[in-house]
Amino acid sequence: MDPADFYTGIVAELYGPLKSFSQDPEPYAAFIQQTGMPALELGCGDGDPLLELCRRGLEVEGVDSSADMLERLRRRADEQGIAATVFHQRMEALDLPRRYRAIFLAGPTFTLLPDDATALAALRGIRAHLAEGGIALVPLFTPEPTPAAQIGRVRTTTAPDGAELRVSVVDEQRDEAARTQTTLLRYERHHGSDSSVVERPWVLHWYTRDGFEELATAAGLAVTAATDQHGKSAPSSATAVHFRLQAAA
Repeated sequence: MDPADFYTGIVAELYGPLKSFSQDPEPYAAFIQQTGMPALELGCGDGDPLLELCRRGLEVEGVDSSADMLERLRRRADEQGIAATVFHQRMEALDLPRRYRAIFLAGPTFTLLPDDATALAALRGIRAHLAEGGIALVPLFTPEPTPAAQIGRVRTTTAPDGAELRVSVVDEQRDEAARTQTTLLRYERHHGSDSSVVERPWVLHWYTRDGFEELATAAGLAVTAATDQHGKSAPSSATAVHFRLQAAA
């Protein structure tokens, strides 16, 4: 399947109930306040941390490739009385009606782009949507292989209607040359005699530090900082780096 369509159907339905953590809004609120508004979250999913940032009065819009996840976001926004502007577009095909002072990804969502060509298109879209003096924040990481003991282990929860929701890792393949890790995930929903089971490949694509900087340069962007999650300069051996990008001179 197309990697951009991973978070659809039963996967989107189970995403919220089964997710193990939510993104802390604080670093992104600080980034927006430092950089300026309006702001844009790429890969906003079902609304974390976008809705909390909007609740605080920050001018933040969102974009995501999954119509199902955006529908979940809109329902959550209505329930919380929050006005949120979101767009159904792929990160690599951005065509939005305005430019932004701050563009960011909340967590390493950029690794969901399956290859360097798609990443380059996304970076060009970021460049085209940055306002003068604007900054983009792109967190990246190198995924660790799933421990063998966790292959086949099932994580469960119960839905409000009493259905049992399950997710498990069925298999995993890693290609160091292509810098991809493909994890086959099984999603299940069981409610009495009614069951739905779907298996989908979850592809993560990582970057070398030099390789990402080359892509950024090709897209017309300059790396102005490469830090850890605490804002300190990231060593060359770091497997998690937050890149700040601006339009190249």
